[in-house]
Amino acid sequence: MVNHTDSAKSISLEQYGIKNATIRYQLSPKDLQEITIEKGQGVAASSGALAVNTGEFTGRSPKDRFIVKDDITKDRVWWSNINIPFDSDKFDKLYDKVTTYLSEKEVFVRDSYACADENYKLNIRVINEYPWSNMFAYNMFLRPTEAELQNFSPEWTVVNAPGFMANPEEDGTRQHNFAILNFTKKIALIGGTGYTGEIKKGIFSALNFILPVFKETLPMHCSANVGKDGDTAIFFGLSGTGKTTLSTDPDRSLIGDDEHGWTKENTVFNFEGGCYAKVINLSREQEPEIYDAIKKGAILENVILNDKGAVDFEDTSITENTRVSYPIDYIENIRVPSIGENPKNIFFLTADAFGVLPPISKLTPAQAAYHFISGYTAKVAGTEAGIVEPQPSFSACFGAPFMPLHPTKYAEMLSKKMKDSNVNVWLVNTGWSGGSYGVGSRMKLKYTRAMITAVLNGDLGLYNYDDYHIHSVFGVAQPRSCPGVPSEVLSPRTTWNNDKAYYDTAFKLANAFRENFNKFEENASEEIRRGGPQRYSY
Repeated sequence: MVNHTDSAKSISLEQYGIKNATIRYQLSPKDLQEITIEKGQGVAASSGALAVNTGEFTGRSPKDRFIVKDDITKDRVWWSNINIPFDSDKFDKLYDKVTTYLSEKEVFVRDSYACADENYKLNIRVINEYPWSNMFAYNMFLRPTEAELQNFSPEWTVVNAPGFMANPEEDGTRQHNFAILNFTKKIALIGGTGYTGEIKKGIFSALNFILPVFKETLPMHCSANVGKDGDTAIFFGLSGTGKTTLSTDPDRSLIGDDEHGWTKENTVFNFEGGCYAKVINLSREQEPEIYDAIKKGAILENVILNDKGAVDFEDTSITENTRVSYPIDYIENIRVPSIGENPKNIFFLTADAFGVLPPISKLTPAQAAYHFISGYTAKVAGTEAGIVEPQPSFSACFGAPFMPLHPTKYAEMLSKKMKDSNVNVWLVNTGWSGGSYGVGSRMKLKYTRAMITAVLNGDLGLYNYDDYHIHSVFGVAQPRSCPGVPSEVLSPRTTWNNDKAYYDTAFKLANAFRENFNKFEENASEEIRRGGPQRYSY
């Protein structure tokens, strides 16, 4: 076993069943980029960033994500088509196959950790077949100092072998790729896919079980920032709703853009040490911080370069899910360490393509829990083949694919934290106004920013009849005025100029909410059930 390392420490992988490997331990991003290019697995873009192609998979594969069913998980995990059970013996056999596959190969190993709060720190050892996957782990997880490495003891292990193909009949998988969590052995086993997001989301899924079950901490699929007075704002939202864009604010310090924990001490900490941003249609004008983070050390995934090495951000010929990963300190205005206190406002972001939800509305605790469990946004034509009119899309807790527990468990934790800390919750529609998709137009980013700024500055008045109007279908409180936003924009019905068409569409969406919520009814309290739309069509 040969060690090549940029650290004073050397390690063995024998205890993992990986024998006679050439170990590249704790290499610098510079070295990993050079090795990737030497191996023909990537090229340098003109910005200096490394550009790689992740191969067959350019996104996560939710149907191939499994959790080992054992004494720790059997009565706690919400077994479903999201959390698919995997047999413990089958895991052991598959793990042995993967480690045999990695034996006698060159492997790239990185010790890192998740959770910026010392009290919740999770030490992770990542073992990668490919150098660029290891560079991704450098970018996305938190980076220990040389002194911390000397006594580093990994709690979880990620074993990542994109070149290993499972045999479904023999191995118990659905097809040749897999991402399996084993909470007893504390292993995330990933094979058959080069998509790096599986590494990041594997640990996120593990924390979404560990933190609420063992640490009284609510894990959240959200971004967060902090103001000059120390007030923390949290932004939940599915892909394409503005989570990264709206939390990146020149007047506020970024805590993180995707994964956070809310502790019993009422602090909010980032799980990660980096950002993994979509780059489709990226421009410096719209998102300067992300654009400027694409430099040496960043990794671009599945983008097309021209003959000068420049990225064509509009080219989606490989995938619409083009991405960049970079260390969080590539963003200028960040919180160090990535911890905020005193959460004051939570924003649920939705891109409502039906154009019927108000651009901003205030939620009661019951409504907040209901909308959190629902996790609504909409798909529009162009996002998936065959979609010609808006389709409601629900993802519980704004992150269903990563939540091992029943969604109501997270919702009840959120409700309690909201009440205990007296936080305000807002539903923000970054989608359509003046009609549905195809008729209306997308809400102007400057208006959405003005609404969020008004909330953070305390300019939206008290929760009373003079300042707010209760929406007759959804029951949410829409402000009557907001600095920097024309008052007619605040009322979706007014922007339609056609009451009948507006209410027909509003009832259609209300029914979709009700139908989606049916599967959560029996686990939801009466209070949460009352948080949904007030009226439905029959």
